[in-house]
Amino acid sequence: MDWHARDPEESYEELDTTASGLSATDAAERYETVGPNEITGERQRGPLRIFLAQFSSALIWVLLLAAVLSFSIGHTVDAVLIGIILLANGAFGFVQEYRAEQSLDALRELTTPTVTVRRDGDEQSVEATELVPGDIVVVGQGDVVPADCRLVEAQNMEIDESALTGESVPVKKTTEAVNADTPLAERESMAYKGTNVTRGRGVAVVVSTGMETEVGSIAEALSSAEDLQTPLQQDLDRLGRRLGLGVVALSAVLVPLLVFVGGRSLVQSGLTAVSLAVAAVPEGLPAVVTLTLALGVRRMADENALVRTLPAVEALGAVDVVCTDKTGTLTEGEMRVRGAWVYGQAFDIGRDSAGNPAEKATSESADKGRDKPADEEAGERADERFDRLLEIGALCNDATTEEGDPTERALVAAAERRFDVAARRAERPRRDEVPFSSERKRMATIHDDVVYVKGAPDEILRRTTRVLTAEGITTMDDDVRTRIRDQIDEFAADALRVLAFAYKDRDDDGGPEENLIFVGLQGLIDPPREEVRDAIEDTKRAGIDVKVITGDHPTTGQAIASQVGVESDVLSGADVDSMDEDELRERVEDVDVFARAEPSHKVRILKSLQANGHRVAMTGDGINDAPALKNADVGIAMGVRGTDVAKQASDIILLDDNYATIRNAIRRGRTIFDNVWKFVAYLLSANVAEVLVVFIASLFGYLILPAVQLLWINLLTDGLPALALGTDPSGDVMDRTPRDRVTGIIDRMMLELISGAGVTVTVLMLGLMFYTLNGAPSVTPYAMTMVFTGFVLFEFVKLYVVRWTKETPTFSNAWLAVAVVASLLLQLAVLYTPLRTYFGTVPLSVSDWGLLGAVLLTGAPVLVLVGWVVKRRESGHRPILDSVESADADLELGGD
Repeated sequence: MDWHARDPEESYEELDTTASGLSATDAAERYETVGPNEITGERQRGPLRIFLAQFSSALIWVLLLAAVLSFSIGHTVDAVLIGIILLANGAFGFVQEYRAEQSLDALRELTTPTVTVRRDGDEQSVEATELVPGDIVVVGQGDVVPADCRLVEAQNMEIDESALTGESVPVKKTTEAVNADTPLAERESMAYKGTNVTRGRGVAVVVSTGMETEVGSIAEALSSAEDLQTPLQQDLDRLGRRLGLGVVALSAVLVPLLVFVGGRSLVQSGLTAVSLAVAAVPEGLPAVVTLTLALGVRRMADENALVRTLPAVEALGAVDVVCTDKTGTLTEGEMRVRGAWVYGQAFDIGRDSAGNPAEKATSESADKGRDKPADEEAGERADERFDRLLEIGALCNDATTEEGDPTERALVAAAERRFDVAARRAERPRRDEVPFSSERKRMATIHDDVVYVKGAPDEILRRTTRVLTAEGITTMDDDVRTRIRDQIDEFAADALRVLAFAYKDRDDDGGPEENLIFVGLQGLIDPPREEVRDAIEDTKRAGIDVKVITGDHPTTGQAIASQVGVESDVLSGADVDSMDEDELRERVEDVDVFARAEPSHKVRILKSLQANGHRVAMTGDGINDAPALKNADVGIAMGVRGTDVAKQASDIILLDDNYATIRNAIRRGRTIFDNVWKFVAYLLSANVAEVLVVFIASLFGYLILPAVQLLWINLLTDGLPALALGTDPSGDVMDRTPRDRVTGIIDRMMLELISGAGVTVTVLMLGLMFYTLNGAPSVTPYAMTMVFTGFVLFEFVKLYVVRWTKETPTFSNAWLAVAVVASLLLQLAVLYTPLRTYFGTVPLSVSDWGLLGAVLLTGAPVLVLVGWVVKRRESGHRPILDSVESADADLELGGD
């Protein structure tokens, strides 16, 4: 309902209340109807739900089916090993996600414990949860607004609504009705739940409580948002489904073939089919992926990025658009005096080389007019006028550097750079004042011998008759006014909030705010973080588009965006409202700055980008960011300035609110994907060879590798070595564009590598099998052991070939070498210890190892040649995004 457009009396009438408030009886009856003034936040997942979620992918279900089949035909060892792998995978994911869910219910924290309310004509304190529509509440500086309210009294009142609207400057509040279509950030007659009163006092009638408030509508949007799968989750699910269908298809062909053509028994045929299933499914893949992501989480935590869900690590590396809030994300989240000006002299207030606050005086150019200081004496006079300007800002002021209105705090901080503000205030005590109000737009303080005035430039200029120049006090003529206005426009063009400062002797004619002497201007801004520009440049170089979405004024939003390297036209929230979905989808591709954006605008912008095929990361810190954070492919909340609501809706929380951390996290995510790619290629090339060997051997009547040996190969060679791949260093991951949305993890390069390596190992292992069988009618333990061990050795050669194809230096990963040595020792254990009883192996002699070495020396150069050919072909391919034809080709080769 458009309460902001109604007069206070209309609001009283509509809510059936009065300025004296409700009676206790009426309040109790309404409470029974509307319920408590609480936000019903998104229900947190319980431990059981988190644990079960770890077993939701298609690949996990294929493994479960393999375990059940193994157990049903008496292969208990196989079933137990698969079960252990699955439980370990679930445990790793559960521990990480359960820890992330141990946060408080953020939305409940937004309410204040008690609030002053008028009931039965008296002011009393009640629990904030007991408020109902029609209650009259009293709020003052430092209070949190307990519900959505229509103001009926406002005395010098300002409210910080940045968490809700994104507006960095506190909003001045009045009781005057505004137009019904006024944006949320400009409804001066309203006070919203969860915002903070920074100045003054107000009385308001409660119009909405609980889930009916603006914050409540955001909470509703959060609860209805879908949990999106990350690119890696989608890829692994596709892989699981395809493997499952492939195993069923192979078994459907192989079992009848063995029974009716090969004359094998149904039990033998079933055992072969189970072995084929075990060979086809990479049992270690889910656990290795989970552990690699967990390692990435630990590293990101060391780099000030807290990950709430494991897949978000890799997903961040796949995004091609970052939508970022301005206030507190690109900026410092605190007002600063950036520039000052006394007549004829400008001061750039920045920082020195050591990072300390400093002022730099810059003379204006000659074409701006007269009064340019040209000698040392004039420079000293400019400094005196600058000190006077800062003194007015500090003494005509109710704040300290720590408390009070953000703008006034910034003025005090600027003055502290030149002198001790507390001492100056003691020297010139305030005797009286004319307080600031949103109607007057100025403030005056009266001291023993002087009156200081600050306020909106137009209001101050209207009351000035003289100006303090380098030569002294002169008359304010039209030329002087024009020059001052030019400087105001110059500050405004830089998105600075401009205040004017003046004074007069207390004994001068007129009232305290008449016949003033103009001293100068100060321009304030919530400045960009120093490191943000470089971070945005890096993310852009990585092919990622950066879009700034803010609740601030379009001029401010565009200026800040330009300062951090985002040059673009601006669309306002009203512009977004006026567009249909098709038009918005077209405009979001070209526009990178959106201003006066409300929560619904942010979500529409996000969904338009996603509808265009983008993977989007959304950064933010306010309540208003939560729906977009929840709906984004990756939601990134600010940990220092961020609200609990934003943190709970996010996937990743930046502990230092530093945009550079986003860049580091993207680099980490891309590195993780490269490493996942490497061990998926490694695992699948092994599985292809295993499937082909088992299938072809079975056609000749040989079950050359039983399920337990196949499972051991997968667990041994794909376990520790594959996990060690997760620690591989990154190369040029930030110098490439994001991977294409059309192509899954199994891309052209991987398919070629898997095919070439798989066929090579298959030919060599079949040759070794027939050589060691030496015409035997059935499989011998010796032949089985030789092929079993040969597979293990080739896996380690192939491991380094796969890394080489991704430009990873051979000796850059010490953990990988340790893992390979450990795996070889474990293989020796199943050959030369009593463990061989469980695996059906026999000890090998020195000559047997010589034979294996000869096969290895034959096959290793072929594998290196395969890797070289794949690298060369890949380097010659155009980027997939360059043409539709390339995308179509990848789709035919297995991409989705």
